[in-house]
Amino acid sequence: MVLSHTSKVGTDPLSDVLNILGARVTRRTRLEAAGQWALAFPAIDRLKFVAILRGTGWMLLPGRPPQLLSAGDVCVLGRSAYVVASDPQLPPSDGQALYDATGGDVAHLGGDETVALGGSVTFAAENADFLLNMLPEFLLVPGSSAGSSAVATILSLMSGEAERDGIGSDIVSARLADVLLVEAIRAYSASVGQVEIGWLGALSDPRLGRVLRAIHANVAQPWTVAQLAGVAGMSRAAFSATFTHRVGQPPLSYVRAWRLTIARAALAQGDTTVASIANKVGYTSQSAFGFAFRAAFGSPPKAHRRS
Repeated sequence: MVLSHTSKVGTDPLSDVLNILGARVTRRTRLEAAGQWALAFPAIDRLKFVAILRGTGWMLLPGRPPQLLSAGDVCVLGRSAYVVASDPQLPPSDGQALYDATGGDVAHLGGDETVALGGSVTFAAENADFLLNMLPEFLLVPGSSAGSSAVATILSLMSGEAERDGIGSDIVSARLADVLLVEAIRAYSASVGQVEIGWLGALSDPRLGRVLRAIHANVAQPWTVAQLAGVAGMSRAAFSATFTHRVGQPPLSYVRAWRLTIARAALAQGDTTVASIANKVGYTSQSAFGFAFRAAFGSPPKAHRRS
Protein backbone atom coordinates (compact mmCIF):
# COMPACT_ATOMS: atom_id res chain seq x y z
CA MET A 1 0.00 0.00 0.00
CA VAL A 2 1.34 3.44 -0.91
CA LEU A 3 0.46 6.41 1.28
CA SER A 4 1.22 9.95 0.18
CA HIS A 5 0.51 13.52 1.23
CA THR A 6 -1.01 14.38 -2.12
CA SER A 7 -2.99 12.72 -4.81
CA LYS A 8 -4.82 13.72 -7.96
CA VAL A 9 -7.32 16.54 -7.54
CA GLY A 10 -10.24 14.38 -8.67
CA THR A 11 -9.78 11.55 -6.18
CA ASP A 12 -12.92 9.42 -6.16
CA PRO A 13 -13.85 8.63 -2.53
CA LEU A 14 -15.66 5.38 -3.35
CA SER A 15 -12.69 3.99 -5.27
CA ASP A 16 -10.36 5.25 -2.55
CA VAL A 17 -12.34 3.53 0.22
CA LEU A 18 -12.78 0.23 -1.64
CA ASN A 19 -9.07 0.17 -2.49
CA ILE A 20 -7.77 1.05 0.98
CA LEU A 21 -10.16 -1.39 2.65
CA GLY A 22 -9.06 -4.15 0.27
CA ALA A 23 -12.65 -4.86 -0.82
CA ARG A 24 -12.85 -7.99 -2.98
CA VAL A 25 -15.59 -10.33 -4.09
CA THR A 26 -14.17 -13.44 -2.45
CA ARG A 27 -17.03 -15.87 -3.03
CA ARG A 28 -19.46 -16.09 -5.93
CA THR A 29 -22.55 -18.27 -5.72
CA ARG A 30 -25.34 -19.35 -8.04
CA LEU A 31 -28.85 -20.46 -7.12
CA GLU A 32 -31.14 -22.38 -9.46
CA ALA A 33 -34.60 -23.01 -8.01
CA ALA A 34 -38.20 -23.83 -8.83
CA GLY A 35 -41.37 -24.44 -6.83
CA GLN A 36 -41.37 -23.40 -3.18
CA TRP A 37 -38.10 -22.53 -1.53
CA ALA A 38 -36.67 -20.17 1.10
CA LEU A 39 -33.08 -19.80 2.28
CA ALA A 40 -31.83 -17.84 5.30
CA PHE A 41 -28.33 -16.37 5.66
CA PRO A 42 -26.76 -14.93 8.83
CA ALA A 43 -25.56 -11.40 9.58
CA ILE A 44 -21.79 -11.06 9.14
CA ASP A 45 -19.31 -8.24 8.45
CA ARG A 46 -19.46 -8.18 4.68
CA LEU A 47 -21.21 -6.66 1.73
CA LYS A 48 -23.32 -9.02 -0.34
CA PHE A 49 -24.87 -8.56 -3.75
CA VAL A 50 -27.71 -10.65 -5.15
CA ALA A 51 -28.65 -10.43 -8.83
CA ILE A 52 -31.64 -12.12 -10.47
CA LEU A 53 -30.86 -13.49 -13.92
CA ARG A 54 -34.15 -15.32 -14.47
CA GLY A 55 -37.52 -15.47 -12.73
CA THR A 56 -38.27 -13.75 -9.42
CA GLY A 57 -37.38 -14.02 -5.76
CA TRP A 58 -38.39 -12.26 -2.56
CA MET A 59 -35.75 -10.55 -0.42
CA LEU A 60 -36.57 -10.31 3.29
CA LEU A 61 -34.56 -8.29 5.83
CA PRO A 62 -35.40 -7.64 9.50
CA GLY A 63 -37.55 -4.55 9.94
CA ARG A 64 -38.23 -4.10 6.22
CA PRO A 65 -41.24 -5.10 4.10
CA PRO A 66 -40.56 -8.00 1.70
CA GLN A 67 -39.07 -6.85 -1.61
CA LEU A 68 -39.80 -8.71 -4.84
CA LEU A 69 -36.79 -8.97 -7.15
CA SER A 70 -37.22 -9.72 -10.86
CA ALA A 71 -34.83 -10.58 -13.66
CA GLY A 72 -32.29 -7.78 -14.06
CA ASP A 73 -32.66 -6.49 -10.49
CA VAL A 74 -29.61 -6.29 -8.23
CA CYS A 75 -29.47 -5.55 -4.52
CA VAL A 76 -26.52 -4.88 -2.23
CA LEU A 77 -26.78 -5.85 1.44
CA GLY A 78 -24.80 -4.70 4.45
CA ARG A 79 -24.26 -6.71 7.63
CA SER A 80 -27.90 -7.71 7.90
CA ALA A 81 -29.19 -11.25 7.99
CA TYR A 82 -31.53 -11.94 5.11
CA VAL A 83 -33.85 -14.49 3.52
CA VAL A 84 -34.33 -15.05 -0.20
CA ALA A 85 -37.47 -16.99 -1.09
CA SER A 86 -40.08 -17.88 -3.67
CA ASP A 87 -42.77 -16.79 -1.19
CA PRO A 88 -42.24 -14.43 1.77
CA GLN A 89 -44.51 -16.56 3.96
CA LEU A 90 -42.40 -19.72 3.73
CA PRO A 91 -40.28 -20.81 6.72
CA PRO A 92 -36.66 -20.68 5.54
CA SER A 93 -34.03 -23.37 5.73
CA ASP A 94 -30.35 -22.72 6.39
CA GLY A 95 -28.90 -21.40 3.14
CA GLN A 96 -25.31 -21.41 4.34
CA ALA A 97 -25.58 -25.08 5.33
CA LEU A 98 -27.05 -25.89 1.92
CA TYR A 99 -24.06 -24.43 0.08
CA ASP A 100 -21.64 -26.08 2.49
CA ALA A 101 -23.33 -29.42 1.90
CA THR A 102 -22.95 -29.13 -1.87
CA GLY A 103 -19.21 -28.67 -1.49
CA GLY A 104 -19.34 -25.87 -4.06
CA ASP A 105 -20.88 -22.53 -4.92
CA VAL A 106 -23.95 -23.72 -6.86
CA ALA A 107 -27.24 -24.79 -5.24
CA HIS A 108 -30.05 -26.57 -7.10
CA LEU A 109 -33.58 -26.56 -5.68
CA GLY A 110 -35.98 -28.38 -7.97
CA GLY A 111 -35.36 -26.62 -11.27
CA ASP A 112 -34.23 -23.37 -12.81
CA GLU A 113 -37.33 -21.17 -13.00
CA THR A 114 -35.35 -18.70 -10.91
CA VAL A 115 -31.62 -18.21 -11.39
CA ALA A 116 -29.72 -15.84 -9.10
CA LEU A 117 -26.08 -14.88 -8.67
CA GLY A 118 -24.59 -13.88 -5.34
CA GLY A 119 -21.29 -12.38 -4.32
CA SER A 120 -19.72 -11.89 -0.88
CA VAL A 121 -17.49 -8.84 -0.57
CA THR A 122 -14.89 -9.07 2.19
CA PHE A 123 -12.33 -6.59 3.43
CA ALA A 124 -8.68 -6.74 4.39
CA ALA A 125 -7.77 -6.90 8.08
CA GLU A 126 -10.34 -5.24 10.35
CA ASN A 127 -11.38 -2.36 8.13
CA ALA A 128 -14.94 -3.25 7.18
CA ASP A 129 -16.52 -0.92 9.77
CA PHE A 130 -15.64 2.32 7.99
CA LEU A 131 -17.73 1.46 4.92
CA LEU A 132 -20.38 -0.78 6.46
CA ASN A 133 -21.25 1.86 9.05
CA MET A 134 -21.95 4.41 6.30
CA LEU A 135 -23.83 2.36 3.70
CA PRO A 136 -27.53 1.47 3.91
CA GLU A 137 -28.34 -2.11 4.91
CA PHE A 138 -30.19 -2.55 1.62
CA LEU A 139 -29.54 -0.95 -1.77
CA LEU A 140 -31.86 -1.91 -4.61
CA VAL A 141 -31.05 -1.33 -8.28
CA PRO A 142 -34.12 -2.26 -10.35
CA GLY A 143 -33.39 -3.50 -13.84
CA SER A 144 -35.75 -0.80 -15.12
CA SER A 145 -33.89 2.10 -13.48
CA ALA A 146 -32.13 4.71 -15.61
CA GLY A 147 -28.67 3.88 -14.29
CA SER A 148 -28.91 0.12 -14.69
CA SER A 149 -27.71 -0.31 -18.30
CA ALA A 150 -24.13 -1.04 -17.27
CA VAL A 151 -25.40 -3.44 -14.61
CA ALA A 152 -27.45 -5.29 -17.22
CA THR A 153 -24.41 -5.60 -19.48
CA ILE A 154 -22.28 -7.03 -16.67
CA LEU A 155 -25.01 -9.49 -15.66
CA SER A 156 -25.21 -10.69 -19.27
CA LEU A 157 -21.44 -11.16 -19.37
CA MET A 158 -21.44 -13.02 -16.04
CA SER A 159 -24.23 -15.32 -17.19
CA GLY A 160 -22.45 -16.00 -20.47
CA GLU A 161 -19.16 -16.66 -18.71
CA ALA A 162 -20.80 -19.26 -16.47
CA GLU A 163 -22.24 -21.05 -19.49
CA ARG A 164 -18.98 -20.97 -21.47
CA ASP A 165 -16.79 -22.31 -18.65
CA GLY A 166 -13.73 -21.48 -20.75
CA ILE A 167 -10.10 -21.12 -19.74
CA GLY A 168 -9.50 -18.24 -17.34
CA SER A 169 -13.17 -18.29 -16.37
CA ASP A 170 -12.49 -17.86 -12.64
CA ILE A 171 -10.47 -14.69 -13.19
CA VAL A 172 -12.97 -13.20 -15.63
CA SER A 173 -15.92 -13.98 -13.32
CA ALA A 174 -14.12 -12.49 -10.32
CA ARG A 175 -13.31 -9.26 -12.15
CA LEU A 176 -16.88 -8.97 -13.44
CA ALA A 177 -18.18 -9.44 -9.90
CA ASP A 178 -15.92 -6.62 -8.65
CA VAL A 179 -17.20 -4.32 -11.39
CA LEU A 180 -20.82 -5.31 -10.75
CA LEU A 181 -20.53 -4.20 -7.13
CA VAL A 182 -19.27 -0.74 -8.11
CA GLU A 183 -21.78 -0.34 -10.93
CA ALA A 184 -24.64 -1.33 -8.63
CA ILE A 185 -23.60 1.30 -6.07
CA ARG A 186 -23.27 3.87 -8.88
CA ALA A 187 -26.69 3.04 -10.28
CA TYR A 188 -28.26 3.20 -6.82
CA SER A 189 -26.76 6.65 -6.20
CA ALA A 190 -28.10 7.89 -9.53
CA SER A 191 -31.55 6.30 -9.26
CA VAL A 192 -32.49 7.53 -5.80
CA GLY A 193 -32.39 11.15 -6.91
CA GLN A 194 -29.55 12.42 -4.75
CA VAL A 195 -30.55 10.57 -1.56
CA GLU A 196 -31.03 12.86 1.38
CA ILE A 197 -29.12 11.04 4.12
CA GLY A 198 -25.93 9.00 4.11
CA TRP A 199 -22.46 8.92 2.66
CA LEU A 200 -23.59 8.03 -0.87
CA GLY A 201 -26.01 10.95 -0.83
CA ALA A 202 -23.22 13.26 0.32
CA LEU A 203 -20.97 12.03 -2.50
CA SER A 204 -23.71 12.93 -4.99
CA ASP A 205 -24.27 16.39 -3.49
CA PRO A 206 -22.29 19.02 -5.47
CA ARG A 207 -21.03 20.86 -2.38
CA LEU A 208 -20.44 17.96 0.01
CA GLY A 209 -19.06 15.85 -2.83
CA ARG A 210 -16.35 18.47 -3.40
CA VAL A 211 -15.44 18.32 0.27
CA LEU A 212 -15.23 14.52 0.37
CA ARG A 213 -13.09 14.48 -2.77
CA ALA A 214 -10.77 17.08 -1.25
CA ILE A 215 -10.40 15.09 1.98
CA HIS A 216 -9.64 11.87 0.12
CA ALA A 217 -7.25 13.63 -2.26
CA ASN A 218 -5.16 15.00 0.63
CA VAL A 219 -5.95 13.25 3.88
CA ALA A 220 -2.79 14.57 5.58
CA GLN A 221 -3.81 18.19 5.11
CA PRO A 222 -4.37 19.83 8.54
CA TRP A 223 -8.01 20.47 7.68
CA THR A 224 -10.14 22.90 9.64
CA VAL A 225 -13.91 23.25 9.47
CA ALA A 226 -13.42 26.72 7.98
CA GLN A 227 -11.22 25.34 5.16
CA LEU A 228 -13.68 22.58 4.35
CA ALA A 229 -16.57 25.03 4.43
CA GLY A 230 -14.64 27.12 1.91
CA VAL A 231 -14.31 24.08 -0.38
CA ALA A 232 -18.07 23.60 -0.12
CA GLY A 233 -18.77 27.29 -0.70
CA MET A 234 -20.84 27.50 2.48
CA SER A 235 -20.68 29.32 5.78
CA ARG A 236 -18.90 27.42 8.51
CA ALA A 237 -22.03 26.88 10.62
CA ALA A 238 -24.21 25.81 7.69
CA PHE A 239 -21.53 23.48 6.34
CA SER A 240 -20.88 21.81 9.69
CA ALA A 241 -24.59 21.24 10.33
CA THR A 242 -25.26 19.96 6.79
CA PHE A 243 -22.24 17.64 6.71
CA THR A 244 -23.07 16.17 10.12
CA HIS A 245 -26.71 15.64 9.15
CA ARG A 246 -25.93 14.03 5.81
CA VAL A 247 -22.85 11.95 6.63
CA GLY A 248 -23.74 11.10 10.22
CA GLN A 249 -20.67 12.59 11.88
CA PRO A 250 -18.98 16.03 12.07
CA PRO A 251 -16.48 16.94 9.32
CA LEU A 252 -13.32 16.59 11.39
CA SER A 253 -14.57 13.34 12.92
CA TYR A 254 -14.85 11.98 9.39
CA VAL A 255 -11.32 13.16 8.57
CA ARG A 256 -9.97 11.52 11.72
CA ALA A 257 -11.85 8.26 11.10
CA TRP A 258 -10.54 8.00 7.55
CA ARG A 259 -6.95 8.84 8.58
CA LEU A 260 -6.99 6.12 11.22
CA THR A 261 -8.60 3.61 8.86
CA ILE A 262 -5.83 4.21 6.33
CA ALA A 263 -3.27 3.87 9.10
CA ARG A 264 -4.70 0.57 10.34
CA ALA A 265 -4.69 -0.82 6.81
CA ALA A 266 -1.06 0.23 6.36
CA LEU A 267 -0.07 -1.31 9.70
CA ALA A 268 -1.63 -4.59 8.61
CA GLN A 269 0.54 -4.48 5.49
CA GLY A 270 3.65 -4.07 7.67
CA ASP A 271 5.37 -2.10 4.94
CA THR A 272 6.71 0.87 6.95
CA THR A 273 7.18 2.21 10.49
CA VAL A 274 4.50 3.47 12.83
CA ALA A 275 6.10 6.93 12.81
CA SER A 276 6.08 7.05 9.01
CA ILE A 277 2.42 6.00 8.84
CA ALA A 278 1.48 8.59 11.46
CA ASN A 279 3.20 11.32 9.46
CA LYS A 280 1.70 10.29 6.15
CA VAL A 281 -1.87 10.44 7.46
CA GLY A 282 -1.37 13.88 8.98
CA TYR A 283 -0.09 13.40 12.53
CA THR A 284 3.05 15.42 13.34
CA SER A 285 3.36 13.70 16.73
CA GLN A 286 3.62 9.93 17.08
CA SER A 287 2.21 10.18 20.61
CA ALA A 288 -0.85 12.09 19.34
CA PHE A 289 -1.31 9.46 16.67
CA GLY A 290 -1.03 6.67 19.23
CA PHE A 291 -3.57 8.33 21.52
CA ALA A 292 -6.08 8.83 18.67
CA PHE A 293 -5.53 5.29 17.40
CA ARG A 294 -6.07 3.73 20.82
CA ALA A 295 -9.19 5.84 21.38
CA ALA A 296 -10.64 4.68 18.05
CA PHE A 297 -9.69 1.00 18.10
CA GLY A 298 -9.04 0.16 21.74
CA SER A 299 -5.40 -0.88 21.29
CA PRO A 300 -2.11 0.77 20.29
CA PRO A 301 -0.87 0.89 16.68
CA LYS A 302 1.81 -1.75 17.28
CA ALA A 303 -0.89 -4.27 18.17
CA HIS A 304 -2.20 -4.00 14.60
CA ARG A 305 1.15 -4.15 12.89
CA ARG A 306 1.92 -7.27 10.88
CA SER A 307 5.10 -9.00 12.03
